[in-house]
Amino acid sequence: MSVTEHAPLSQFPVLDDSLQIGGLPLARLAQRVGQTPFYAYDRASLLARVAALRQHLPAQLRLHYAMKANPMPAVVQLLAGVVDGIDVASHGEMKIALDAGVAPRHISFAGPGKSDADLARAVAAGVMLNLESEQEMERVVAAGERIGVRPVVAVRVNPDFELKSSGMKMGGGPKPFGVDAERVPALLRRCGALGLDWRGLHIYSGSQNLKADALHEAQSKTLALALRLAADAPAPLRSLNMGGGFGIPYFPGEARLDLERVGANLREVLEAARRHLPDTQFVIELGRYLVGEAGAYVCRVIERKESRGQVYLVTDGGLHQHLAASGNFGQVIRKNYPVVIGNRVHGGPRETASVVGPLCTPLDVLADNLPLARAGPGDLVVVLQSGAYGLSASPGAFLGHPAALEVLV
Repeated sequence: MSVTEHAPLSQFPVLDDSLQIGGLPLARLAQRVGQTPFYAYDRASLLARVAALRQHLPAQLRLHYAMKANPMPAVVQLLAGVVDGIDVASHGEMKIALDAGVAPRHISFAGPGKSDADLARAVAAGVMLNLESEQEMERVVAAGERIGVRPVVAVRVNPDFELKSSGMKMGGGPKPFGVDAERVPALLRRCGALGLDWRGLHIYSGSQNLKADALHEAQSKTLALALRLAADAPAPLRSLNMGGGFGIPYFPGEARLDLERVGANLREVLEAARRHLPDTQFVIELGRYLVGEAGAYVCRVIERKESRGQVYLVTDGGLHQHLAASGNFGQVIRKNYPVVIGNRVHGGPRETASVVGPLCTPLDVLADNLPLARAGPGDLVVVLQSGAYGLSASPGAFLGHPAALEVLV
């Protein structure tokens, strides 16, 4: 594959030169939604991704959805019926999970900076709190005493290693997340003395990784660290959340994660783990990998402009609704997401154009000098790989434009 090309994407079929989402031609879907811009999430693609994970990963592994990737209630409701648990990072996300009918025992709550009100709500609900510090542990105890409920907790560990080649490193050095691995034994002993209902460990070292070998190394190190820490635990280790880190291809030159190989490596890790932890439930927590490829962001061309030889397609969408695609959500050097003219995917003349939004900033770029079908006012621009960290991760109030809609089809 040329380094200038995106990985082939087939989650949305093309019929009569139009992208099909949820079985509908794009123009008809836009009419059904009633406005642009909008996000569309394909139900069949979401279910197919879960089925692929069930096929390739070890059967005893529990699959959790990290709601931060996409908290749309309809998406959460759908996934709640096919995964084994939901991981939330705020009281608002916890409410969505509970409203979706997820049993509290299948919800875990992580994240630094939980307020006393957050802790009280979680304790009252009976969800499992991932403790992020010694101070938080003491506040959880106080919340339980006030409510008269024994808190259910795990300990989030800041490991002494990182996930190599990951898009975002969540461990391996000073971090605001979790408890440094070397401080966990003392915290576990204190946890037992306080009478908390301790269930396990959450060890998350990185995200957005496309290399099976790097994931295998991190998973092996996670197991070794968990075994060391379990020696000081106040009870048998009932749950080990090994994090996730499974990535999807966004940019030119990136290849898909080899899921079959990931599954084979995980079987090796779990077979070794079973000898020491026969009664432990092992959890993989995935967000982006579950929903990222099932989503598309759709906006409409308002005007076609040429400036000193460069073509600009000015649309009604932009970074205020899709910050990640603009390159302003973690990218050091801006790279293009896969973008197509959704109502003329392959046919007609081609050209190199930039797709920009309506905001008064040069940062409002959805595609920079990308080969596209020639387009004009009324055509529909589609940013693929948009199911994760899209609308909820964008500054929607910036410059006061209308909010984008979301649909599950």
